[in-house]
Amino acid sequence: MASRSPAEELDVDDIAVRLSNPDKIYFPELGENGGRKRDLVGYYRTIALAGPLMAAVRDRPTFIERYPDGVDGDQIYQKHIARTRPDHVLSTPITFPSGRTGDALRPTVPADIVWAANYGTVIFHTWPTLHPDNDHPDQLRIDLDPSPGTDFDDVRRVAIDLVRPLLTELGLTGFVKTSGSRGIHVFVPIEPRWDFIAGRRAVIALARELERRDRDAVTTSWWKEERGQRIFIDFNQNARDRSMCAAYSVRRSPDGRVSTPVTWDELADVDPAGFTMATVPDLLARRPDPWADINDHRAGIEPLLELVSRDEENGLGDMPYPPSYPKMPGEPPRVQPSKKVASHWDEHGNRVDG
Repeated sequence: MASRSPAEELDVDDIAVRLSNPDKIYFPELGENGGRKRDLVGYYRTIALAGPLMAAVRDRPTFIERYPDGVDGDQIYQKHIARTRPDHVLSTPITFPSGRTGDALRPTVPADIVWAANYGTVIFHTWPTLHPDNDHPDQLRIDLDPSPGTDFDDVRRVAIDLVRPLLTELGLTGFVKTSGSRGIHVFVPIEPRWDFIAGRRAVIALARELERRDRDAVTTSWWKEERGQRIFIDFNQNARDRSMCAAYSVRRSPDGRVSTPVTWDELADVDPAGFTMATVPDLLARRPDPWADINDHRAGIEPLLELVSRDEENGLGDMPYPPSYPKMPGEPPRVQPSKKVASHWDEHGNRVDG
């Protein structure tokens, strides 16, 4: 068994945070050359103190994805805040789709991020809400998810040629970041006046309009067997309790890749593999955070709700929720298309023969 390296104490804006076993390898591919726990925690300390990461997570319900034995080890996806924690680490109340309630991490100071990173956190996932109102999103989130047979260039084209122009037509502003993998995320700041159901329906309507504009490139099909080689707009990322990795969050990747905000001009030729724990701090030192003014661009979603009404008039209602959710009002049957052939399903998604 490898010996443990001595613990250290970090100063994080005048708050002492313990760094345990700093030389433990978290990213085996990088090893001692940037892949240690101290490298991960050091990255988060630098970015949190610089400001952009805190702007992305401050006062938001935040789930943490922990890998105490490194990214090749077991995953712990933690929604509830730890019961034993420092006084500076605060919480915010959340309600799950089942109606159960809980308390999630609510970062307020950089030391919260460093504490969580020492706790084994690699990825920070945030809700699109701000404490104390966790029932009304202040962001719509457009997740451009590549299907097999597509690549980042395909996702990039959909974002630049389709998503951005449509948002502009609707009077909305999109802020773009790499996902840290093969996709792209576009966050749209909105006024927090609508609930999760309205926000999700708004993104469904936007996704359907994107699909109408280029059916060869975009799909809204929840079922993977129907997507083909098209970019899927994952509308369910806007359902209650769904979170997305925060801007400047590290991802579970061999090279310590980071989900990184970029300008729309930068997106045109960016290489997502170039954004890692080792490179992003230097990037922020060279140019400002592209998301610095995201909260100054909040707008209403009335134009999208008009698209929702138009779709309903044309017989296009709600779409399936994830399987872990309770049956939702107006939701169509959660029946995989290939399984409909052998069975008969009623309007509530129940099999009545077959």
